[in-house]
Amino acid sequence: MNGELAKLVLAVQFLTRLPLRTDKMFTPERMAQAPRYFPLVGILVGLVSAGVFWIAALVLPDFMAALLAVSAGLLLTGAFHEDGLADTFDGIGGGHTPVRALEIMKDSRLGTYGAAALFLALAIKVGALSAIPPIWVCAALPVAHCVSRFSAVCVIAT
Repeated sequence: MNGELAKLVLAVQFLTRLPLRTDKMFTPERMAQAPRYFPLVGILVGLVSAGVFWIAALVLPDFMAALLAVSAGLLLTGAFHEDGLADTFDGIGGGHTPVRALEIMKDSRLGTYGAAALFLALAIKVGALSAIPPIWVCAALPVAHCVSRFSAVCVIAT
């Protein structure tokens, strides 16, 4: 497999739960350059979510279609970002000192603050998607996923 395709596959494996075999293509150099493909992976995840929304919206109310689209994104990514959000809020809510906050964030259990933040974030996502016209949802999902992955690339580059 050529070098650029290997970097793309590594980026897909890193950002999703897709079971790709990358043991033969992994090198530290390729992994260091894989983030350039993060926005493309975001577009792909967003397109899958948009496709789920579009198909579901043909037979279900927009709210249910939005719920399924968000669920598809969660399944594809392994809820990676949502896990981080919950850990962060658990640490902020329960950690009275910086050291204690970090201990709480490392704990794999979900606390009250994390559960509340997760519920609110997912409710806002589903509510926002169900409130806009379906064609906008299908455009917004790939763009939002792309922009979020691009922001990660910007952080890595600094």
